[in-house]
Amino acid sequence: MTRIVSIVLGVLAFGLFVRLWVGPGSYPDMQRLEEKIAQQNAANDEQAEVKRRLQMDVVGLSKDDEAVEEHARSELGMVRQGETFYQVILRTDQQVTAPGSQAKLTPHVE
Repeated sequence: MTRIVSIVLGVLAFGLFVRLWVGPGSYPDMQRLEEKIAQQNAANDEQAEVKRRLQMDVVGLSKDDEAVEEHARSELGMVRQGETFYQVILRTDQQVTAPGSQAKLTPHVE
């Protein structure tokens, strides 16, 4: 009788040990989940920083007319009445054609 109980307890202990190292809820599975949580927390922190900067930008735009004008000039290319807008075309980007022929210049606008 004692032998049967010890065999049953041994098999039960072995089954629990296997479950600890293999399958869902196992030790390696928990480590993978902790790594995913750490990665998600890092991504959340990055998004929180982006959100904070955007909120500061919105507050600045709602309080300051110069900030609105700066955004209109830089992002929309707006100019004031009476100003002259100059567009500079750089000739640094070249496409090479066949050897011996003249290189074709393509405009590069910034």
